[in-house]
Parts: sequence; C-alpha cells; structure tokens
Amino acid sequence: MNARQDVINGDLLVEDSRITALGSNITASADKVYDLQGDFLIPGLIQTHVHLCQTLFRGQADDLELLDWLRWKIWPLEGGHDPESIYDSALLGIGELFLGGTTTIVDMETVHHTEHAFQAILDSGIRALSGKVMMDEPGGGVLPSLQESTEDSLQESVDLFEKYHGQGNGRLEVAFTPRFVISCTDALLKEVSRLAREKNAFVHTHASENRSEVRVVEETRGMHNVVYLDRVGLTGPRLILAHCIWLDDEEKEILVRSRTRIAHCPSSNLKLASGVAAIPELLKRGAEISLGADGAPCNNNLDAFVEMRHAALIQKPFCGPTAMPAREVFALATIAGARAIGHEHDLGSLEVGKKADLAVVSRQGLHNWPNEGVDVYSQLVYQARSSDVRLTMVDGRIVMEERRLLTIDVPRLKESARRSLERVRRRVGLN
Repeated sequence: MNARQDVINGDLLVEDSRITALGSNITASADKVYDLQGDFLIPGLIQTHVHLCQTLFRGQADDLELLDWLRWKIWPLEGGHDPESIYDSALLGIGELFLGGTTTIVDMETVHHTEHAFQAILDSGIRALSGKVMMDEPGGGVLPSLQESTEDSLQESVDLFEKYHGQGNGRLEVAFTPRFVISCTDALLKEVSRLAREKNAFVHTHASENRSEVRVVEETRGMHNVVYLDRVGLTGPRLILAHCIWLDDEEKEILVRSRTRIAHCPSSNLKLASGVAAIPELLKRGAEISLGADGAPCNNNLDAFVEMRHAALIQKPFCGPTAMPAREVFALATIAGARAIGHEHDLGSLEVGKKADLAVVSRQGLHNWPNEGVDVYSQLVYQARSSDVRLTMVDGRIVMEERRLLTIDVPRLKESARRSLERVRRRVGLN
C-alpha cells in the first residue's frame, strides 16, 4: 500500500519496532524466520471508529434504531460499568481485533473508568487513539449514571490526556471524545475545540448517523449537524467524525473543504437501520474516508474484513458494479486509516522505516482456492475472512500467532468477562 501500490513477492525484515528491509534479496540474518508459503503479508488493518467499552454488551441491544438503542440499552449498561468490567470489555474487543488483523483503532470509551480501558490497551499491545466520552447536556436524555458537569468532563479529559498521551512507546494517544451534539452543551464543545488546538489533539465524535438525531440537532441548534460543528470550530483534519450518513450539499462541502476525517461504519449503519452513507460521492468530492466496525452491540463484531466487504457491496446497487472497487476499499482500511490519525508516515503500508504493524492472511482455505491469477485486492476484500489471519504484529511485537493470542489470557478473560456482565446487568436491573 505504498504510493505505487506495489505487490511484492519477497521478504520483509523487522528490527525492534520498525521495518528495515523489504524485497527479494534481503541478506541480513534474523533471530526468527517465518516462511509464509505464499500467503499474504499486509499492513495491519486500521479501524477509525470502535467502542471497546461496549464489547461486553454484544447481543444485549439488538433490533433497535439508534436513539432507542442508546436510551433503552446502551446508556444504562454503560452507566453500570465498574473498573473491572471496563477492563474486561476492552480486552475482549482487543482480542477479537488482533484475531482479525486489526492493529490500530480509534476508540471512544464511556463517561467513567476510562483509565482502566487505557490499561487494557497498554497491557495488550494494541495501538489506539482513545478518549473518555463527554456527556454534559442535561436535556439530552442522558441518564443520571452518565450525567456529568461541563467542568468535570473537561477536567477529567485533560487529566487523562496529560497522564496517558504517548504511553506504551507512543502506542496510546488520547483524544477528546464528546459523544455527539445531542448529549453535549455548546460550552463544552467550544472548549473542546479550544483545548484540541492548544494541545494539538484529535477530537472524535459522531454526527448525522440517524434521521431522528439530525432532527433533534436542528430543533436544538437551529442548523444541520456539520454546519453546527463547523460553527463551534471543531471541523478540520484533527476531527474524526463517525458515520456522516444524512448530509446535505453544504455539509458535504464543509467536510471536504475542512479535510475532516470521516469514519465509515457500514455494518453498524445497516444493523441500526441508519442508512447508507454516500461514500462514492464523498470520495469523488475529495473527502477523507476510512473504515470502522463501531461497537459490538450494533454490529455485532469488530471484523475489518466484514467492514471492507460491506463497504464495497452496499454501494453497487445504487452506483453500479464499478463503484467502490476492492483496491480502493483496501486502501480505506490501511493507508487512509493512517492518514485519518495523522500517522501516514509511520503506519498503513509496508515500507522501510515504517512501524512494524502487520498481519499475515492465509490463502489456503477452500474459499480462497484456486488463487492463481486472482487479483490480490479482490481476494482480500471479497473472499478473505478474519479467521484467515495467521499472525498479527504491532510495533514489532507478535500479539497473535496461529490463532493464539500471546498477550491475553483467554480462559481468565472469558471467566472474568462473564462475571463482569452479570454484575453490570444486576446493577442496572436487567437480571
């Protein structure tokens, strides 16, 4: 996924945390050699919108539209989290991500206990841009268990930034993450804009995911979602904006002009009946697009291969068979994701000098056979599955090998997560 999009039949050398050689005639010796026997070695996949804090609630909130899904299920469950349940939820999600070749995420936590999700990120070895969700609007239907004051929300977010940003050899970066306009006051969003500029930090939020959400924003702010975000100073290349389905021409122009990063989450958008984002049109206009799975309760998995396939297929009935070709979609899951978080010089492609974030994808399954003469990108987007991933490496460290997680104690995690879910459900009255 370099500028020429080369497909190389050869070798790759990793030293410490970086790629130091790539090609067919590497002469350096190595402590460990992997013969991949013709399988694919790809850049680690990058997902630019997930909620690790929600992984524990997979299957607990199905067949609902967005606002009902939040108010009836997700907000009560998030409000019931304790430090251990947040840690377990994050680690569950990270394990699944590693098994599917995802090495970098843009994550949004909940209001409380964010430092425990950060600890799971640091312990597991994943690369993440993450932050504490911010919800200070008393009239936005926010439950008491998640309600916070503007001052407390801002101060806690700043404290987390100061303590954790850059930890784990730079693997953990901290963003300001207001949930969405409905649950945030004008004062909070304007101060987030100021703080993000002051600290050169990213902002990660949602916008225009659902028609009911858009109507509420119009009623309370008197303008469309993206117009409002632009007015309070949030649009720009350091804003990662999830979904962006229900946009008018003015909003599309703002997103393109400001180079705001759009995180496209096709599976979540389908399951919540939110709609289909106009991604081919946005790309043609020059928008910055990348991919994410969103949270496990609205998907219900964190599988980048599913997101790539859906991103390609859902557009074709509307825009024709050549819309969203496989090569373009694979770029959205790799180098475009790296651009979204400002790390295109370190991540998103296999090149000398870049971070050793990579995955091995088997071509040996019957669903990939025979594979002679088949386009590489077509195989990866239309045929490959997360279960084909044989090895995942982040920052030069192997975190998954032959379907075995090396940084997560799976039996312990499964038992702890089971107890955590029981505890949270009992706390919020769902048992």
